Amino acid sequence: MSSTTTTKARPDGRAPHELRPVVITPNFVKHAEGAALIEVGDTRVICTASVQEKVPPFLYRTGRGWVTAEYGMLPRATTDRTEREAAKGKQGGRTMEIQRLIGRSLRAAVNPEMLGERTIWIDCDVIQADGGTRTASITGAYVALVLALSRMYVDGALVSWPVVDAIAAVSVGMMGGVPVLDLNYEEDSKAGVDMNIVATEKGRFIEIQGTAEGATFGDEDMQAMLVLAKSGIAQLIGKQREILAASLARVDSIARERLNKRFR
Repeated sequence: MSSTTTTKARPDGRAPHELRPVVITPNFVKHAEGAALIEVGDTRVICTASVQEKVPPFLYRTGRGWVTAEYGMLPRATTDRTEREAAKGKQGGRTMEIQRLIGRSLRAAVNPEMLGERTIWIDCDVIQADGGTRTASITGAYVALVLALSRMYVDGALVSWPVVDAIAAVSVGMMGGVPVLDLNYEEDSKAGVDMNIVATEKGRFIEIQGTAEGATFGDEDMQAMLVLAKSGIAQLIGKQREILAASLARVDSIARERLNKRFR
C-alpha cells in the first residue's frame, strides 16, 4: 500500500509527523552521578548513570572503558500488575533484548579509550508505560550518561571528553498505509508495521528494528519511515541539548582552561 494513502486522525489528534510531548528532567535522582526522568506522552522512565571503577574481565588491562545497561518495568507501569522479574528468579527475553539494545546504543556515543578502565552502568526503570519504552529509555539514558561524564570531566577524573556523538531513538510505523512517528501503545498494538530506530546526531544509524504485523511493506514505505525517524531523532537531540546546555558549557570551559595551561 502506498505511503501516500490518507489515514484517519491519530487517537491523540497528532499529525503523522508529530512527536508526543517530551519532557526531560535532569538530576531526578539524588545519588547517581547522572540521572534524568524522561516523559514521552504518558510513558515515563527514570534513567540513571552510575560509575564503577572497574571493567568486565575481557577489558581488564586494555585501557578501555565499558557502557552497559539494565532495564526494568515496575509492576504497575501497565494497566495490569505484572510480577517482578526478581520474584520469578530470571529476566524475561524482552527485558534482556531491550537492555542489550540500550547498552549498544550508548556505547556508540562514546570513545571507550577515553573512559579509562571504568564501567558506566545505565539503569532504565519504567514507572509508566504507554508505548515506546525502549526508545524513551535510550533518549533519556543519553542525558544521564552525559551528565555523569561531565561531572567526571569537570572533577578531573577524565583527561579527555569521551562523547563522540549525540544519540536518540524513536519509533515509527505504518497506520492505514501512512508512515507515522512515535507510536503510543494504542497505535503500536494496531500498526501494520512497527519499527524502532536509533541514530546519531550526524544521521548515522545505530540500530533498526522493524517488523510487519500482518501486512508487508515496500521500499517506498521503508524510506518514508526512515526519513520520519531521522526528523524525530533530530527533534529529540535538540531537546537533549537544551537540557545539557549548562553542563556542556562547563565542559567546554574546562577544556579551554586545560588547553591554555598546556601551552603556557
